Amino acid sequence: MALDAATGTVPWTIKGELILNCNCTVFCPCVVSLGKHPPTEGHCQAWAGVRIDAGEYGGVDLSGLNVGLFLEIPGNMGRGNWKAAAYIDDRASDDAYDALVAIFSGAARGTTGLFSMLVGEFLGAERAPVTFETEGKERRLMVGKKIQGAVVPVEGKDGKEIVVTNTEYWMGPDITVATATKGRVRAFGRVWDFDGRSAEICQIDWHGPK
Repeated sequence: MALDAATGTVPWTIKGELILNCNCTVFCPCVVSLGKHPPTEGHCQAWAGVRIDAGEYGGVDLSGLNVGLFLEIPGNMGRGNWKAAAYIDDRASDDAYDALVAIFSGAARGTTGLFSMLVGEFLGAERAPVTFETEGKERRLMVGKKIQGAVVPVEGKDGKEIVVTNTEYWMGPDITVATATKGRVRAFGRVWDFDGRSAEICQIDWHGPK
């Protein structure tokens, strides 16, 4: 089985959608500065959700699962010293759980491999009921009582979504500018409320280990 291979050598892929909400008062500067410009508040506090439409790690199917993320960054994103945690869909098999922990901790290398360089303290991973829903243009993430979030695209001319395209941002080249209609985190002693603050929507196509 592929899981018997050394972590960081197993081929993996994830396709789906990611949503993120942070404490920036306007659209996150990290998307275009690639972490060279500080967040609008000087530090970053964020939650994110990933819906996996299709994916695998070695021979382990990851399709249909969801992941929630907790992120705290003390300054410029590119300078590291992040704190991070992952909430893995409680529907995941044991093998899928181990695979997703490897991917979202950065140990599996590839697209998320930067986590292993930038995260100074991985607060851990745990199983949780992780729900990712879409109704109209609104995307919602619920991780029990720990994360309750919802984001909607910001409308531009003619009601079309505003999209920053052709970026080198790690999540993907095209980032839809969004805002949070709900952004509440109650985890690791933090109590955050980011309703109305910056959010992002991204179609993801990640892979590893290279």
